[in-house]
Amino acid sequence: MKIVVYCQYVMGVGHLFRMLEICRALESHDVLLLTGGPPVDADIPEHVRHLPMTGLKMDADFRYLLPMEEGADVEKIKAERRQMLLDTFSSEKPDVALIELYPFGRKAFRFELDPLLEMIHPPGPLRCRTVCSLRDILVEKKDLTGFEKRVIKILGRYFDALLVHGDPRVIRLEATFTRVPDIPVPLVYTGYVAPPVPAGARERVRSALGVLPQERLVVASAGGGRIGKRLLETVVAAMDRIDPALNCRLHLFTGPFLDDATFERLHRRAGDRLRVERFTTDFLSYLAAADLSVSMGGYNTCMNILASRVPALVRPSPRDREQRLRVERLARVDAMVQLGEDDLDPGRLAAKMGDRLRRSAPPALSIDMQGAVYTARWLERWMAGAEDPSR
Repeated sequence: MKIVVYCQYVMGVGHLFRMLEICRALESHDVLLLTGGPPVDADIPEHVRHLPMTGLKMDADFRYLLPMEEGADVEKIKAERRQMLLDTFSSEKPDVALIELYPFGRKAFRFELDPLLEMIHPPGPLRCRTVCSLRDILVEKKDLTGFEKRVIKILGRYFDALLVHGDPRVIRLEATFTRVPDIPVPLVYTGYVAPPVPAGARERVRSALGVLPQERLVVASAGGGRIGKRLLETVVAAMDRIDPALNCRLHLFTGPFLDDATFERLHRRAGDRLRVERFTTDFLSYLAAADLSVSMGGYNTCMNILASRVPALVRPSPRDREQRLRVERLARVDAMVQLGEDDLDPGRLAAKMGDRLRRSAPPALSIDMQGAVYTARWLERWMAGAEDPSR
């Protein structure tokens, strides 16, 4: 089976890493990954061909597109990307197009996606099955009625299936999309997408960092780094106030998109008890090695917390409901502790960190974490003609 995966990330890197995990599970197939965001140091699976498009990003208020290269002509880039997509699908002739988020998001990229969908859906000249790949929770929309009407129309016109990468026992799509009964294509919950913890990760990372058995390792992170600066700065300040008897060390991952000035300011504070890096492709291993995680509440970070079972303090982004809803639902089952606005005070955060470090590890949870594998198996059964491959 030949599959083309379209992934355009604009804020963080969670969308990219979720799609990479799905691509990894499609190891027995011919997979082409098209990306359109800023370059990220990510491990591309060996069987996956990666074709990066010229990068585009959104402005800070999510009103319009900007080029990654300052001064570049956005309209020219859009025309080039649109043609590149059409040419790629014409030459590849895939069996399946897996489109990340659209039409539930990426409205700014309709300039390239709508022409592509016209081409690959009847009566277009090229026919391939088209699947929407969607995370568990949607962000708010100003015109909810108009948004949902448009989504239903586009799904019915261009798509053949909708895969929701979540566990309905945690949260259902109905929580953020009111017209689920009107969705005109099969809707399948795949389970959450998360990689397994590498064997021996805890011992390997702690040994590489020189963490002694009696020391406690705290890992703090801010996803892609565009948001979360205040959390990172508060964690660093809190380390000066935490009980010395806890014997803590802090490893900070700022995210690749944190502004240079803040990164340099944090990096200047590094020493024996504090290490600062922008990014690692082995983040899950660091969480497995940690005694506490302090982080933002993005999809991938939350899934890594669940997979590693590390005790966690999580601050949802205040920008929208997506992270807040996810963290609230997972906090209900003791998978993590939610941090509020008042907790972004060094003294309060130090107290919460100390309290969590003294508690036992979180309990094992009955949450479906096999989303990548199930996505691959579902696509295989669906393309083979299974009458009802949903579950």
